[in-house]
Amino acid sequence: MNGVRINDRAYQTDNLGFLVRAQDWTEDFAEATAAQVGLVEGLTDRHWMVIHYLRGRFEKTGRCPLLYFACSDNGLSVAELQSLFPTGYLRGACRLAGITYREGYLSNPCRAADDDDCPVERAEKVYRVDVRGFLVDPGEWDSAFARHRAEEMGLPDGLKQEHWRVLAHLRATQAETGEVPTVYALCESLSLTIEDLARLFPTGYHRGAVKLAGLRVR
Repeated sequence: MNGVRINDRAYQTDNLGFLVRAQDWTEDFAEATAAQVGLVEGLTDRHWMVIHYLRGRFEKTGRCPLLYFACSDNGLSVAELQSLFPTGYLRGACRLAGITYREGYLSNPCRAADDDDCPVERAEKVYRVDVRGFLVDPGEWDSAFARHRAEEMGLPDGLKQEHWRVLAHLRATQAETGEVPTVYALCESLSLTIEDLARLFPTGYHRGAVKLAGLRVR
């Protein structure tokens, strides 16, 4: 855990620069963090529109809204949101809003109070997952893990060819680059719209597609 001091106020951040306690967020934090997510010229009114929207939704629901709703509720296309936050929705907009990748995840299989890994048993194989249901070791991934997680997410018809195409791309990109692609990059590479992705993975990009692919943002 790291700490930063902004205008005589201390903030705790994790090793990715996300605010540990969402309730500690201030506009000063967003302004000071903007350059770290590629916004070297500072935040405009359009940035603040999205940031305050995310804060408002999080304070009402306890969850970070899906990218689809962040775009539609603010009258933005995914391309416009990408131009505002070039490092990505999660790693850009949500980080500036003080909302971490740990907030609002669904289907917690452990219900644990800490971040210890817990086992999920499926047939004769045990997968090690964290408290948010993400696979600890991507090397343990197989199609059975994806199908099991899809059942938990309530995908009504299971995984179809379109789903597997996305999962294969995610895993291939991570294997080649060592990083999970942003939602913008994935949509562009596979010629998908954000509506297509929301239809395929209604729980969201990270909480849906990335989790099913056995990956997680680090």
